[in-house]
Amino acid sequence: QVQLQESGPGLVKPSQTLSLTCTVSGGSITTNYHAWSWIRQPPGKGLEWMGAITYNGSTYYSPSLKNRTSISRDTSKNQFTLQLTSVTPEDTAVYYCARGIAADPDDYDYWGQGTQVTVSS
Repeated sequence: QVQLQESGPGLVKPSQTLSLTCTVSGGSITTNYHAWSWIRQPPGKGLEWMGAITYNGSTYYSPSLKNRTSISRDTSKNQFTLQLTSVTPEDTAVYYCARGIAADPDDYDYWGQGTQVTVSS
């Protein structure tokens, strides 16, 4: 059973960088041919795919967030990390990591429980 767990600060100040880590257990992030995504849900809004890193380290980003988003991984720890720069209160959301890369949330087979991030001074 694959499990994902997000971790990181719950409060970030405007203009700072948000950094979250997803720790994966029960499966390797390098296993063919999986991708690992970051998805967020602002209050009162739908899910927004932010980006993904694949089993071989390739990265893909949402065009609307590409200039502020970076996803990396540490294969020795079986983790992948999201960095979002220059945050504003509009980046307040529940952030999820998930296995897959798709427009339909139903196409992700494993999700983390989500972590609330609030951007506020």
